[in-house]
Order: sequence, then C-alpha cells, then structure tokens
Amino acid sequence: MNESKEGQSQTDEVEVLRAAAQLVAAFGEHRVADYFGCFDESATFIFHNVSQPLRSRADYERLWLDWERHLDFRVLECRSSNEALDVHGDVAVFTHDVRTRTSTLEGEETLVERETIIFRRVPDSGWLAVHEHLSTMPDGE
Repeated sequence: MNESKEGQSQTDEVEVLRAAAQLVAAFGEHRVADYFGCFDESATFIFHNVSQPLRSRADYERLWLDWERHLDFRVLECRSSNEALDVHGDVAVFTHDVRTRTSTLEGEETLVERETIIFRRVPDSGWLAVHEHLSTMPDGE
C-alpha cells in the first residue's frame, strides 16, 4: 500500500528531525564518532571561526582532531532552539539556534550561533547531513 504524498511528507519530517536531534545530541555529548557518522563523506562545512570552507567530512575530522590534540577541545553541552525544517523531496533544510558550551586549555566558553544543516536522503542510510553552515548570532538576539 502506497503512502499518500502528505503522509510521506510527515514521515520525512519526523525522520529528518530525528536525524537532526541525533546529530545535535552526539555533538553536545562529545561523542565524536557518532557525530561524524551523521554526515555523508562528501559533506561540506562553513564555519565563521574557520578561515576556509571544509570540503569533506575527512577535512573536518582532521580539524577536530587538531583542536582536541592542541587545544584540549571538548564539547560540554549543546542546546538547540528555534528549529525550522523544510523538506524538498530527498533534500531537507534544517535551521536552528544553538547554545554550545565548550572547554579548551583557555577555559570554558559559551557560544550562541545560528546553524543551517542540509540533509539528503541516502538509500540504505536514511537522512545524512551533506552541508553545515554555522554563523554568529546577530547582536541583541
């Protein structure tokens, strides 16, 4: 029995929101392997605090490892709010505000940022993130 278009859309929304929640939880708990497992190998990343775009998951994994080794980088907590989702067939755009608490050799820091994550439905893998863009929160918000 085929699911209606509306029913499939609701199912997709639930699945993407679940994938986003798993990604945020893994990041917030510093579960590195689980976090990177939420991304397709070809995923790209643009971060306001990194000078160049990262063109693959492997590029980001190398940078993350460098942060851990040289800065003793750890994610202590990440909270998502103001979530929005638009599903377009096999692609979904998830946006949210994030409050992240991190620790480095310099001490703890709390960052308040906005993030866009693009998910793509991957056969036999579900919804994987294929792009992440992190920006600073405008002043006063």
